[in-house]
Amino acid sequence: MAKAKTITTDDILLVLCNSVKSVLTTATDRPISYSAMVQKINKTCLKPDLGCFVLFDGGFSGLVIINFTAKAAIEIYQKYMIHMGIPKNELAQSHTANDVGDVMGELMNQIVGDFTGVIGEQLHTSITQNQPKMLTINKQVMLSIDTNLDRPQARRVTFTTEQNNIFYLELAMDKTEFIKLPTFEEKEIFDIDALFDFQPDTPTENQETTKDSSSQAEQDLLDQLGI
Repeated sequence: MAKAKTITTDDILLVLCNSVKSVLTTATDRPISYSAMVQKINKTCLKPDLGCFVLFDGGFSGLVIINFTAKAAIEIYQKYMIHMGIPKNELAQSHTANDVGDVMGELMNQIVGDFTGVIGEQLHTSITQNQPKMLTINKQVMLSIDTNLDRPQARRVTFTTEQNNIFYLELAMDKTEFIKLPTFEEKEIFDIDALFDFQPDTPTENQETTKDSSSQAEQDLLDQLGI
């Protein structure tokens, strides 16, 4: 009998880390990396200088927090806006600017949206998210999930930008396991880019041979008829 594969909280955390890396790397056109070491923590909190949090619910519940230092927030904000074609002299220079908070909130929304999409594909379960909340703070603020968790778990992962500025991802959720049964089938992810890149196949040698044979047969028939 085939052994069932178990997907744990840490596997879900890895999906979230990859969503953060993928979305921010694409948005800024600059490399974003995360530490291979995961820190177990007792509580999640918002920390200076710019903190963002999102609650999600559905197949399982949780809280996602990203704490940006001022330098990391400005770097990501400016790289994203420049990548979008905005001149640097028109950009905000302080992490306290409303424009910075709006952009970072939108990026957070994209991150969690990517995360929920991948979770739906890989685990065959659905989770929904609320609107991200972005706060500029100068003191630590404790946050907890407004739901009953039997065995809450919290993790923290360190991320690094191209300019070696640091920000932190925190995930809190109930300890959970998904057991992949032998009958589990992966959903095929539709790749729209592949559809547009599709090119009709060139005729193969067999197709060319068949075409030549048909042409010769037609010619032979015309010769017999004296045409």
